[in-house]
Amino acid sequence: MAAFRYRALDAAGTAGQGVVEAESARAARALLRERGLFPLEVASVVTTAAGGVRRRRMKDAALALITRQWATLLAAGLTVEQALAALIEQAEEDGVRQLLAGLRSEVLAGYSLRAALDRYPAAFPAIYRASVAAGEKSGELAQVMNQLADYLEQHGALRQKTLQALLYPAIVAAVALLVVIGLMTYVVPQVVGVFAQTKQALPPLTRALIRVSDFLRDWGWLLLVLLALAGLAAQLALRGPALRRRWEARLLALPVLGRHLRTLDAARFASTLAILAGSGVPLLAALEAGGRVIARLPLRDAVEAAAARVREGQGLARALGATRAFPPLLIHMVASGETTGRLPEMLARAARLQQQELESRGAVLASLLEPLLLLVMGGVVLVIVLAVMQPIIEINTLMK
Repeated sequence: MAAFRYRALDAAGTAGQGVVEAESARAARALLRERGLFPLEVASVVTTAAGGVRRRRMKDAALALITRQWATLLAAGLTVEQALAALIEQAEEDGVRQLLAGLRSEVLAGYSLRAALDRYPAAFPAIYRASVAAGEKSGELAQVMNQLADYLEQHGALRQKTLQALLYPAIVAAVALLVVIGLMTYVVPQVVGVFAQTKQALPPLTRALIRVSDFLRDWGWLLLVLLALAGLAAQLALRGPALRRRWEARLLALPVLGRHLRTLDAARFASTLAILAGSGVPLLAALEAGGRVIARLPLRDAVEAAAARVREGQGLARALGATRAFPPLLIHMVASGETTGRLPEMLARAARLQQQELESRGAVLASLLEPLLLLVMGGVVLVIVLAVMQPIIEINTLMK
């Protein structure tokens, strides 16, 4: 049976939509009428996929949940088609139901699960599709799906912890910026305006503060527009591989941020290799897929160079070490895995260690960033207060 997306009216005239399975569009309409619905539109999910379903992205949490449920159903003995049917019934979002129904229609049409996933590249990343292909070949699809669910959950947890660590500093920075803008554009002009009426020569700090305040009031909107245009121009310029590669190389050379970015990509790379190598994917194919999950182009180039050395017969640890692009911990763990014949296990352990390092370093950076922001805000407010108080102190001195 094929999947059909429909829009229909119920007996009360309320419009609704969903996905139904039937032999044909005519059978789908008949099924809807049996349910007491008046069909307005019935279209095949596969036919309409090119119009948006195939370009639909799936949230990491939703993909991890579906993958975990899928693995459980496969481990219970259900076929791929039966597991997809159960997932369609359990899905709460209409977009997810359409995507899963499209997958099931492709599988029922005779395509392999990997070929069906390839038709939805936006929802299923390269590592996902490559692992599923390896699981189909080895007959261990349920185990591979469990590994994928673990990978997606760990990746989502790391992202959530990073966002939580940066949330408070971001709020503090936003509030500090709003406070400073309010002081400079509203409070300072009213207070300093009183001193201007006294015809008294103002201190240099006060005069500088007045100029900054006048500039923000008169040209602040232009400054915001210029900053927005500069950000857009930088974003467009970084789409070019050459400029982006130079920029990211400079970021990776920084002492703190560079090490953090390098470790982040190393954790992704090690996790991907662990899953693919453990699923039976050839090492060169695993390196190609692992390179695609790396965000920084210089590190992606290093993986390509390492793959070329491995193709020539060099060991993976030596090939990665020759690039001098990855943390030594990863190189040592890979060397140990090659020596003992437990490369997937050592790669997974290296990924966990890298992730733990990221979490601890992120917590330390967040704890240092919070007081630093408070000090900066306090310093700016102190300068504003001094600029306002200096004329008052001079007036009091003259009156005495």
